[in-house]
Amino acid sequence: MEIDLDRPKDADDRLRREVHEVLHAVVAAGGAIGWQTPPDRTATDTWLDGVLTRVRAGDAALVVARVDGVVRATATWQRDPAKVFENCAELGKVTAHPSARGLGLGRVVVEAVVEDARSAGLEVLYLGVRGNNLGAIGLYEELGFREWGRLPNSIAVGDQRFDSVRMHLPLGHAPHVELRGSTPGGNGSSPRRRTP
Repeated sequence: MEIDLDRPKDADDRLRREVHEVLHAVVAAGGAIGWQTPPDRTATDTWLDGVLTRVRAGDAALVVARVDGVVRATATWQRDPAKVFENCAELGKVTAHPSARGLGLGRVVVEAVVEDARSAGLEVLYLGVRGNNLGAIGLYEELGFREWGRLPNSIAVGDQRFDSVRMHLPLGHAPHVELRGSTPGGNGSSPRRRTP
């Protein structure tokens, strides 16, 4: 078995078909990747076209893992569109086709996306994951991601509710960047309100 990584910038019909097969199969197996029902080819093509447009503009990366020449895993980062967060990007669509589970493809594509984000000069990767997806949370923690917030029972899937877990991975800052955190002063600062 041979596993190869690719970073496409354009999509031919084969890539569209294989990415669709992965995304459709993951959702059909219960995967939480943004669709509540398995997406049709139009939906996955639209998603892929949007990501690849952003890839060509330098605002995203798409990594696909091929097993014996066939796409069986995906992952992306997409830069936050807000100017003050352009140093950050969201990790998303981390998938592995159910037939390829157990091959470590999730780790392979996430590690590749993290490296691509560092190379692009990003400072922070963040993601959202359902609180019950303990396998994914464990993988992200192994790769250095840490939870920064949790919105309890906020993800609605029919009559079921799941926690929305938010995680981040610091990628580093340029030497000239001043890290102020929550220190008072500077743009957007205001004094603490006094309570009577």
